Amino acid sequence: MPTSTYSVRGMTCQNCVRRVTESLESVAGVTDARVSLKDRTATVETKGDPDFEAMRNAVQERGGYTLANEGDAEPAPEQQAEQSGESLYPLLLIVGYILGTTVLIALATDNWSLMTMMRHFMAGFFIVFSFFKLLDLPGFVNAYFSYDLVARAMPRWGWVYPFVELALGVLYLLNAVPIATNVITLALMLIGSVGVLKALMEKRKIQCACLGTALNLPMTKVTLVEDLTMAAMAAGMLVMYATG
Repeated sequence: MPTSTYSVRGMTCQNCVRRVTESLESVAGVTDARVSLKDRTATVETKGDPDFEAMRNAVQERGGYTLANEGDAEPAPEQQAEQSGESLYPLLLIVGYILGTTVLIALATDNWSLMTMMRHFMAGFFIVFSFFKLLDLPGFVNAYFSYDLVARAMPRWGWVYPFVELALGVLYLLNAVPIATNVITLALMLIGSVGVLKALMEKRKIQCACLGTALNLPMTKVTLVEDLTMAAMAAGMLVMYATG
């Protein structure tokens, strides 16, 4: 049987390997696919000539990965920027929905207090983001471990973190123990931003785990802004409590 080897771009963890493997094996004519995260390659056995276009489309549709012939040039910088913008669209859309819901709640209750609106936004943020992480907890743990400093020092932290986010979301929604809730949020977001900043400075092309692995989001400056914005909101609420 013919055997072909291709390069695979966009993989960051074993969950990505599983997705790419399943995508390739779903293509008619493919009898076996062996995907390597270390080498970023896929070795495919087929009945007859391989249908490269079908395999490339299957991989792209499954998670935004890119299948290419070995030796093909990397996408030009402007193409990479365009692809990154497309990949970030789900993240921006989700944040927009949370923000829109916050405004609608303020409109329905006629309560435009900045404190209340920030609390509702943070509640929605943590609850929604924890949901996506819990869709594939093992995959999230693998992706999170690749850049988070705490998860690297304490591997079990990755398994706990989505539940901490969920708890924070509930506490913000109920307005329970607000001081402790904001202190914990401030600490988590600042520590998280250090790991993100380090990954960006090293120019590592890795998957952002903020929405788990359900969506193939690249690590960009948007992730850093997201963490720092949440930290700033928590700090602002602490100041309001202290001065109010």
